[in-house]
Amino acid sequence: MSTHHAERIISLAPHITEMLFAIGAGQQVVAVDKASDYPTQAKDLPKVANYRSLNMEQLLALEPDLVVVWGSAQQQMVQPLAQLGIPIFYSDPATFAKLNEELNQLGALTGHASQAAEVAARYQQQIDELTQAYQDASPVTVFYQIASTPLMSANASTWMGQAINLCGGINIMADSPAPYPQLSPEQVLAHNPQVIMAKSTEELAHWQQWPALRAVENQHLLTIDAQLMHRFTPRTPQGIRQLCSQLDKARSD
Repeated sequence: MSTHHAERIISLAPHITEMLFAIGAGQQVVAVDKASDYPTQAKDLPKVANYRSLNMEQLLALEPDLVVVWGSAQQQMVQPLAQLGIPIFYSDPATFAKLNEELNQLGALTGHASQAAEVAARYQQQIDELTQAYQDASPVTVFYQIASTPLMSANASTWMGQAINLCGGINIMADSPAPYPQLSPEQVLAHNPQVIMAKSTEELAHWQQWPALRAVENQHLLTIDAQLMHRFTPRTPQGIRQLCSQLDKARSD
């Protein structure tokens, strides 16, 4: 009995595009969303969606036999596709273990099970090594700044929150009821974290106006690679490793 594998796949989020290419299914991807820019081959594919909307006509003309969407963000947007009977896979890797699972699920759907298993195993090995390396690290308090206007952070349930925890950091916004809380500078000042992290030095610059803040006083305004930390893909362990080594700077001072 032959198993049918998807041959015409549309990806609607950058982390999905990256996962499909990583497991060897890149050749089967016929279109992506506007934000998919890695690997470079993805840039040349037709763009049928952005974060909020879908070009239904263009998408249907490509006759996909699988559409992979970001579950928590795009579920409503793709309801009409589901009603037309187009197969949909909802990707929503909320934890480190879930990404491993999804890589294998996508491998099965696309006919790349063995390559997906290899990618998943390599990813898991890196996560396990980092977990081991930092399990006894001395705690460092961290404010993780996702955006500056409005000022936004991440709670413990997010990937960034889980990464901070893995690296032995104590996320000052860990207990926020919102995954990505908006807050005021005063809230950060009240916590007086040892480290403030953001994706660029420009985003960190405005903290300099509070020289008594521990992170400013000790020059622990540190940057991370947002592409590696804000997209949940097999490359994420590189971002976590970078985050851990940035926290090590605060430990060694």
